Amino acid sequence: MAFAITQTCCSDATCVAVCPVNCIHPTPQERAFGSTEMLHIDPKTCIDCGACADACPVDAIFPVPALPPAQREYAAINAAWYEDGDGEAAGPEPGPAGHGPNFHAWDEPAFTRTLPADFAPLRVAVVGTGPAGMYAAEDLLLHTNAEVTLLDRLPVAGGLVRYGVAPDHPATKKVGETFARFHGHDRVRMRLGVEVGRDISAEELAAHHDAVIYAVGAATDRRLGIPGEDLPGSLSATTFVSWYNAHPEVAPEAGVLDAERVVVVGNGNVALDVARLLVADPDTLAGTDISEHALAALRASRVREVVLLGRRGPEDAAYTTSELLALKQLPGVELVVDDHDPRVGEAVEAAGPRDKAAVLRDVPRARVDVASGPAPGRRIVLRFRSAPVEALGDGAVRGLRVTGGSGELEIPTGMLLRAVGYRGRPVAGLPFDETTGTVPHESGRVRGREGTYVVGWIKRGPSGGIGANRTCAAETVGTLLADAVAGALPAPKGTPKAFKRLVRSRNRNVVDARGLAAIERAELSRGLRDGRPRVKLATVDELLAAARGGRLSLRR
Repeated sequence: MAFAITQTCCSDATCVAVCPVNCIHPTPQERAFGSTEMLHIDPKTCIDCGACADACPVDAIFPVPALPPAQREYAAINAAWYEDGDGEAAGPEPGPAGHGPNFHAWDEPAFTRTLPADFAPLRVAVVGTGPAGMYAAEDLLLHTNAEVTLLDRLPVAGGLVRYGVAPDHPATKKVGETFARFHGHDRVRMRLGVEVGRDISAEELAAHHDAVIYAVGAATDRRLGIPGEDLPGSLSATTFVSWYNAHPEVAPEAGVLDAERVVVVGNGNVALDVARLLVADPDTLAGTDISEHALAALRASRVREVVLLGRRGPEDAAYTTSELLALKQLPGVELVVDDHDPRVGEAVEAAGPRDKAAVLRDVPRARVDVASGPAPGRRIVLRFRSAPVEALGDGAVRGLRVTGGSGELEIPTGMLLRAVGYRGRPVAGLPFDETTGTVPHESGRVRGREGTYVVGWIKRGPSGGIGANRTCAAETVGTLLADAVAGALPAPKGTPKAFKRLVRSRNRNVVDARGLAAIERAELSRGLRDGRPRVKLATVDELLAAARGGRLSLRR
């Protein structure tokens, strides 16, 4: 009996480090790492020890016989990664010369530790408490004697894990529990609700720390660049995701679901997330941490059909195989491929067993009349090779003109969601590349800024899932430590107490670790009352009020 990695794989490679027989690939030392959608277990090598399942931070690994029905395809997906047409191993690269196939070539991310034993503790500020920032903080706390200041512009920690992961993916959110154990660490100071550029400047932050790591993500969306894009009823998937995740900067009324059809432009994982949520059973979602206002809106929703619009064919779709499989498992929801362009069906039939287009082979294909009203029941239509031309409407969206395949046509819709990618925005006090939406850097070191570093999407662009930030953080922290050894870090001019006084003088509502713990208790208590895992506090005022139950003032 072997184990299999399933849908919620975060690819942070914790499982690789604990496997005694090197049966999980690709490893961080292999070229394919970071380019594959997930990690895979070789069923021929797996010895069924279960170490990987115990170590997985997102509960993605199961014994094959115990796979739930919705996950059973992953046994074949894991095995197929190791087989090419001749039945030979195709996935992993050979290990170092002189070692057999079971040589364990990789372990936990490690840096070259050349800091002298008496090296003074570094004071490092990490701006952003999402996965990128917390992986960086984790490396510093576990491998050095650094003191870490965690800052976030919101009065609660979590970043992408709290506000970006779909509520019906609770296992993925479990990585937040791993990060949370560092919030109360003896060498951590939390300064939540503090925004660099608003409350303090980048220069002031740097003056009180040996180094600053910016992990601010990619907070805005890419534009479609078509007429009518800003009509009411047209909004970014970024906003919609924040809406159903109770982000305090998105109003409860942002998601108005009074149209029978929604058109989503894009075919990445975010596009599939919003499509799935729009037609999911609200009673099922009631068992998640979806926002109260989103749950109420979905219960009253008129949406019956979601059309997912992709410019390219299914062979080039940006979504992962696992997210596409999730669409096929939605009870009571029909999934159909619009066969308006013959190249779509040809691509599906020509797909190899390891190609994501092959997953669509058992999905019905039909010529869908999207120019008319939605069909009865609930369904998701995958319309490939179709590009938006213009959002139509007088005062609000009423349709979308598209082109492709059989020509140009209008799709009636009362809601348009653009899900064509995230984009970073300028960071106060740092250089910014408008073309890439990132901060220019060299191995994480910000160009022209001594002691300043970046990690995550603001460093590499909006690519890679949660686990990709682990190796990204390893590079950045390694660069920081090398600079420390070389004496290249500017000495801080201010003390921790001086920084505490400075922050408190600018913002009286700073949340510390005790305040964050009080927010956690309040949300869990609300969830217990309503029979849900938690009920998120959806406004800054609610979050601050809950934090006062613990204490708002700075802890030290």
